[in-house]
Amino acid sequence: MKASYHLKYGPPEVLSVREIEKPVPKDNELLIRVHAATVNRTDCGILGASPIVLRFITGLLKPKLPVTGSDFAGEVEAVGSKVSRFKIGDKVWGFNDQGISSHAEYMTIAEKQAILPLPTGFSYAQAAASVEGAHYAYNFINKVKLQAGQKAVVNGATGAIGSALLQLLKYHHIVVTAVCKSEHFETVKALGADKVIDYTQEDFTRDTNQYDYVMDAVGKSTFSKCKRLLKNKGIYISSELGPNNQNIFLPVITPLGGGKKVIFPFPISIEKSMDFISKLIEEGKFTPLIDERTFTLEEIREAFTYVGAGQKIGNVMLKVR
Repeated sequence: MKASYHLKYGPPEVLSVREIEKPVPKDNELLIRVHAATVNRTDCGILGASPIVLRFITGLLKPKLPVTGSDFAGEVEAVGSKVSRFKIGDKVWGFNDQGISSHAEYMTIAEKQAILPLPTGFSYAQAAASVEGAHYAYNFINKVKLQAGQKAVVNGATGAIGSALLQLLKYHHIVVTAVCKSEHFETVKALGADKVIDYTQEDFTRDTNQYDYVMDAVGKSTFSKCKRLLKNKGIYISSELGPNNQNIFLPVITPLGGGKKVIFPFPISIEKSMDFISKLIEEGKFTPLIDERTFTLEEIREAFTYVGAGQKIGNVMLKVR
C-alpha cells in the first residue's frame, strides 16, 4: 500500500510516498480503508517536532510513527476478534492528536480510541474535516462558562480551528466578531459572524468595543496587546504558547489580580469533542470549512508546505482514494 513516510523530523522535504506492507489488525483493532484525511497543524507540528516538547510524546530522537496523519474517514475492512462496536463495511471517522498513521491507503486503530460512525449525509471528506480543528475549538469553549449574549472576538476565523470555534460560539448564542481578510467576509458571515474585521486593513486589537472573550485561533496575538479589548473579568485564550511561551505561565499569574485573565486551552477528551461535534452535525448546526485546494497522497510534500505557509482556508483535504 502507499503511505506518506518519514524517518526523521524536519520540513516537508523529509517526506516521501512509499510502498509499505498493509497493516494487520490486532484482536482489539479495526483495519480502515482510508478515503480522506486532512493535512493540519497537528500534522505539521508532529512532522517538525514543534514545539520541541512534542518529542516526549511522538519520539525523542525520531518519530515513533513513520507514517503521517492524525485524522481520517474511511471504511472498516476487517476487525479483530475482540472488536464489538464496529463491523466490516461500517463508515467511520476519527482522530488522535499524537498521530494515527492515516496518510496511507490503510491504517489500523484500536476500537477504544476516538472513532464514530460517519455522520448522516456527510461525505468522507466532510467527516475528516470536522474533527481536528473542531476538537481544539471545543477545548476553547469548555474552559469557560458561556452565557447567551456575551461578546467574543475570534482571530483567525477562517482557519480550521477558527471556523469551528465561530460555529460553536454561535451555537451558544454568543455575539461574535470575526477577524479575517475581506475576501472571506461572506464566508464567515455564513458561519454566523455578527461583525467582521479585515486584519490587513485594521489592527483588531485597536477595536473600541469591549468583549468578554478574545479567542486567538491562530496564535498571532498576545494578551498584552488584547488586554484593552477585554471587559473587567474578560478572558484571553490562544491556540499557541505565545512568542515567549508566556501563555503557559499567564494562566497561573493573571487570576491572582481578580480581573482580566488568560486561560490556556489544553486539549482533552477527543471522545467528548467528537460526540459534541457529531451532535451539532446531526442537528444541522455545524459545517466544516474546506479549502478549495485538495491534494493527493502523491502530493503530500506540497500539502504540508501549503498548510505550513499559514494561508489556508479551513481544512486542507488529502484525497487518499
